[in-house]
Amino acid sequence: MQIARFIKKFTRDEEGVTAIEYGLIAALIAVTIIAAVTLVGDNLVLVFTEISDALAAAL
Repeated sequence: MQIARFIKKFTRDEEGVTAIEYGLIAALIAVTIIAAVTLVGDNLVLVFTEISDALAAAL
């Protein structure tokens, strides 16, 4: 009897679901930020390489 009540209460409790949803949203945002920083970082390396090459050629 006690176990049945516990299972019913557990299945109706939605606080854990909300926490999991917030965790998934935070993970998605983190992945997006990492991807954006990686893409911008690669482009910056190319820009600075071109600048370095131009300065070396000018000397």
